[in-house]
Amino acid sequence: MTQTFSSSDTDVAAAADRLSRAADSGVPCSPVRDLIGRDDVAKAYAVQQVLTARRTESGARVVGRKIGLTSPAVQRQLGVNRPDFGVLFDDMVFSGGDTIPLEVVMQPRVEAEIAFMLGEDLAAGPLDAARVRQATGYVVAALEVCGSRIENWDISFGDTVADNASAGVFVLGPRRVTLAEVNPVEVEMSMIIDGREVSTGNGAACLGDPVEAVVWLARTAVELGQPLRAGDVVLSGALGPMRPVVGGNVVKATLTGLGAVTVTFEEGAAS
Repeated sequence: MTQTFSSSDTDVAAAADRLSRAADSGVPCSPVRDLIGRDDVAKAYAVQQVLTARRTESGARVVGRKIGLTSPAVQRQLGVNRPDFGVLFDDMVFSGGDTIPLEVVMQPRVEAEIAFMLGEDLAAGPLDAARVRQATGYVVAALEVCGSRIENWDISFGDTVADNASAGVFVLGPRRVTLAEVNPVEVEMSMIIDGREVSTGNGAACLGDPVEAVVWLARTAVELGQPLRAGDVVLSGALGPMRPVVGGNVVKATLTGLGAVTVTFEEGAAS
């Protein structure tokens, strides 16, 4: 059954307006949990849908989804037992080697992930690991630069879901690898900032297996009547802890079997 979230609630509209003002002004706002609650899933995704509709109406194009809260440690920190998802837009995409202006992401924090590039729709049938593997055209090493419109990252589950799962921008590495060549759960990750290792992890840290994270997203997307489609990018979740970045930082993540992805942050003051 298709599930939709109502955006008629005045609290939902107020929360969307608060987050919109923060995004437009570049000034972080207070949390929105005073309006929608800490863990009201329906209201939180309703806010996200309102903001997504505003973006697409203004000309942005959806290019995929991101999965967040895939780490048990982060779930415990926020008092939840489930991941969340956000929407990726065309103006969020960077390539390895690019320089990212700091002003495009508020309060930026970076994490390393595996990005799945879908070659087929995930809209029907048994949406299991075998189907996800079949539908995946290739995977690449990726960096997600998360950003929060909420001051000091003071977020509950409801806050981050409403705020598009704290999405900022993402960086795709150059090496395209099929799932016949690499098993995501076995990938080992090391991330360095300015030559110093700041984060390590592996595929098992992402819901036990990045493929299973995509299975969760595919099923959830179908339930919402917004299935994943061929051509979509799916950021499957962090392989290790995220780290804050500032102007001038050079970030490089190396993922076994997938190679490295590097990005530079433009000099300047972070929002």
